[in-house]
Amino acid sequence: MTAPAPSQPPPSRVIGPSAREVDAFCVQYAPRAPGNPAVRDLYRLLCDVPEGGLEARLEWVERWTAWLRERIPAHALVDPAEPELSPADSRLRLMVRVMEGEPGMRAAVTRLVSAVCDGSRGLKLFAQVGLPAGQGFLSEASDRLARALLPAPPEPNKLSELLLRLFPVPGDADWLAALSPALLAKLASLVGDARPPEPVPAARVRADLMDALLLLAVQTAALGMAEDVRERSPETAFRGSPFLRLRLVCDAVLARDAAPDTLKDLSTCVADCRQVVGSVSRHLEEAGVSVDLVYRLERIRRSLERMEAIARVLGAPRGEPRWREALALLADLLRRAHADRSVRELVKRNVRMLARKIIERAGHSGEHYITSTRAEFHDMVHSAAGGGLVTAGAVALKFVLSGLTLAPFFVALSVGLNYAVAFVLIQLLGFTLATKQPSVTAATLAGAVGEGARGERLASLVELIPRITRSQLAAFAGNLGVVAPAALAVAVGYQWVTGHGFLTPAKAQATVASLHPWKSGTLVFAALTGVLLWLSSVAGGWLENFVVYRRLPEALAHHRVPRRLLGDAGAARLASGFQHAVSGLGGNVTLGFLLGLVPVLGGFFGLALDVRHVTFALGQLALAGGSLGADAVLRPDFLAALAGVALTGLLNFAVSFSLALGVAVRARDVPTREALPFLRAVLTHLVKEPRSFLLPPRDTSSDVLRVSPPPAP
Repeated sequence: MTAPAPSQPPPSRVIGPSAREVDAFCVQYAPRAPGNPAVRDLYRLLCDVPEGGLEARLEWVERWTAWLRERIPAHALVDPAEPELSPADSRLRLMVRVMEGEPGMRAAVTRLVSAVCDGSRGLKLFAQVGLPAGQGFLSEASDRLARALLPAPPEPNKLSELLLRLFPVPGDADWLAALSPALLAKLASLVGDARPPEPVPAARVRADLMDALLLLAVQTAALGMAEDVRERSPETAFRGSPFLRLRLVCDAVLARDAAPDTLKDLSTCVADCRQVVGSVSRHLEEAGVSVDLVYRLERIRRSLERMEAIARVLGAPRGEPRWREALALLADLLRRAHADRSVRELVKRNVRMLARKIIERAGHSGEHYITSTRAEFHDMVHSAAGGGLVTAGAVALKFVLSGLTLAPFFVALSVGLNYAVAFVLIQLLGFTLATKQPSVTAATLAGAVGEGARGERLASLVELIPRITRSQLAAFAGNLGVVAPAALAVAVGYQWVTGHGFLTPAKAQATVASLHPWKSGTLVFAALTGVLLWLSSVAGGWLENFVVYRRLPEALAHHRVPRRLLGDAGAARLASGFQHAVSGLGGNVTLGFLLGLVPVLGGFFGLALDVRHVTFALGQLALAGGSLGADAVLRPDFLAALAGVALTGLLNFAVSFSLALGVAVRARDVPTREALPFLRAVLTHLVKEPRSFLLPPRDTSSDVLRVSPPPAP
């Protein structure tokens, strides 16, 4: 039929059906409910089927989908004994009944379906929608961000755009999946067989599915044969890689029109590819994680899943079985199409494994900070005392550097360098800083919660939390018990040598006032410092993961310069020591510069930011007290500042521990429903044995797990 010119639209589109025609149609197809709006709207819709123009036909499909999604059901219109269906399925059944009884309308809809399938291509829909588009994490993130901010050009000749036009809300995928495949198959048999020379819709869609299968095979094979993937699956020979066979198998599927034996070969090849991906993932657990590599592995997995879904559609018998598989594929396409528009989802999915690896490395470090025996407890106190001594020197030097006549940025840089050197010195001397413990011990705690059976996890948690608590208290006791007298000794010694106080009276009074718990920003700054403590542990874990992933210790052990200077054995020891210390070095240097630079960065943006680290705060208060004299120590403002230091320690610990524990629990997929039983068990243990949360056990022979003395902070 020749389509009328746009200037001469069909009379039916202008005049529309008369009221008598609508009533007659309703009486025929809904004798029990002739006033049902579903019947009237369907008749008007079927009288307005366009005969020309792809965009007009797509708009009609959009209107028909909207009619199908109306919540008013078309139930029991003819027979009161009809089984009750969902509103969508009841309208589908009405559509089938009308198509069976109206040959003219059926012919018009058949021509429309044929024209839409012939004018639209499904390659992008089946091979790209819902799958990552870029070759790496940053490429995909930038692409999604551009799509979110910039308007998309229209692509009416692609089924991928039609899918999102018809179903613009993510929840529409569930509605689509709930449609009856039997009714859809029956409707398709009525309107899906166009007369020659018009193309058959099913053949057009099947050809697109075949093309998508081949395109996915080529892309997946290229990703699977990349160098970093091959290096992490050494047990798979190059010529024996299933990714090399993938293209050949898909060629056979296309050549033999998806014969059952070719689809079986494809299923076997896909399973072999999954084994290679699993091998690479296991290697990542041992040798470090790259976000881009994790991204590409995820892309391979999803491409393999898409190929299997397409193969199921191609291999299913015609009718209801094929439509059941097609609905599953379309619903999955729709879910992933909406999810893959989000940059947040991309970051969340691809950074998760990296976060888990960093947390695992922090957890291994945290085991060294958890004591079991009385001897280990005392070693922790002594180690923390050394950390307090070094901190006292850093506090005194910080006041000297702050008094230099330099630009604010360079003062902050020198203060940050002072902090970093102090933290690194504590690490090299084998001392401990109490505030470095919460972030790494929280990762260890999450590991105990996330591994093993539930009973084993509960027992491990009940045994681990008292050890963490008393180890943290031991570290605080050692740090704070030494930093205050050491700082006071510096103040007294300086005054004895020079004849005047280490701090001027005005500076000392300002220091005391800055630590007041509610007349200053001490509590806010202490919480901010807890965030910085957690960030430093993340930086340390990331640096260790980077070093392991890049195999820098192996490169260092085999480099000609260390081998020439130290010999083979010395170079190996240097590489081992570097790998052992790199996490602590990264975390300590990061924390030092964060503490020094955050105040000046806050000033740059007009924010009065500062940091409050409990060990440094107590050292500063001790220097101020030594400069003000013994009488000033008993004044209310000084006692309030002392309370501010105590609250600073509590907030430093609580914030850094909570952040680290939250990230670790999410990275390890610990179910939140288990939190209450764990908390109940810990509280029960606290009531029965409160001493175990404060002091080590008296009988050291009962300790099962022994750990090495704590190394670096």
